Amino acid sequence: MRNNKYNIKLRLNRSELAVPGSRIDFFEKAAKSDADIIFLDLEDSVSISQKSSARANVIEAVNEIDWRDKTLSIRVNSYDTEFINDDIEEIMKNTSSRLDLLMFPKVNSDKEVIKFDELVTAYENKFKRKKKIGFEIIIETTLGLININKIALSSKRNESLHFGSADFAASIGAKITNIGGINKNYGVLDGNKKKRTFFINDMWHFALFKIVLTAHAYGLRAVDCPFGDFSDELGFDFAARSSYTMGFDGKMVIHPSQINLSNKIFSPTEKEILEAKEILAQMKLAEKKGKGAIAFNGKLLDIVSIKQAQNIVEIDNMIKNTREDT
Repeated sequence: MRNNKYNIKLRLNRSELAVPGSRIDFFEKAAKSDADIIFLDLEDSVSISQKSSARANVIEAVNEIDWRDKTLSIRVNSYDTEFINDDIEEIMKNTSSRLDLLMFPKVNSDKEVIKFDELVTAYENKFKRKKKIGFEIIIETTLGLININKIALSSKRNESLHFGSADFAASIGAKITNIGGINKNYGVLDGNKKKRTFFINDMWHFALFKIVLTAHAYGLRAVDCPFGDFSDELGFDFAARSSYTMGFDGKMVIHPSQINLSNKIFSPTEKEILEAKEILAQMKLAEKKGKGAIAFNGKLLDIVSIKQAQNIVEIDNMIKNTREDT
């Protein structure tokens, strides 16, 4: 149940498509896709020699391309790189109000986010930007996961917490090379010594649970990591359903073939929508009778239940509007 007392902007975040800033041939295709959010990347997908040119590409793309009703984000370089200050200054100085979010990778502490907030606020004032930029935070280091509570509360601009499994694996020395999904060597044997069965476990369960727990405690969106093998549709389907069941709002995607799968899995079900509408109807009746809470299907409903139901209905309406616009 999401605690949204921080009034985070409600956005569709079922699919978030990564687009390398050095691949200008991908920009128009991304804009025409069905992804809810596009993030133009200046970090891992861009070589050091292309950092400056990619930044210029991305700024031009924000200003010139018709992104329709999509939420638009830019992933900048990490706090400890020589590129981060120029990234923020150039983006804030030269992009139009079409930009919605900045994505910060490898965040280790709240101090980093506070610094980002100070810089963005200063540039918003200096360049007279009217639209307030939101923040997406990627948890992909040991320190980031340890400090996640402070990170989540570090800025009122924070909107979402993401999991980055590849860099997280590197930070803990995990013996894995694939991005997202399971590892066939991580599991347990049953106790039958005559005919033993090996059960594969999810090595990222703790990190995922910690992220979704923290995100929903503070009203942020929780976004799962990419699934690297875009040719494995069944693998992606199971990975996405697992994170949806856990409470995630969506998933990063690295290939257009994953977008519709992610959108379908992370959309409210008909049952959820009908129940949410019934909750709102019952609460209206209760209000007319002067009651603050009522019992519904064996559960006590209060103001938090109302907000959750309102979010489901609003998300459903946003999805329907998106379909009508395409």
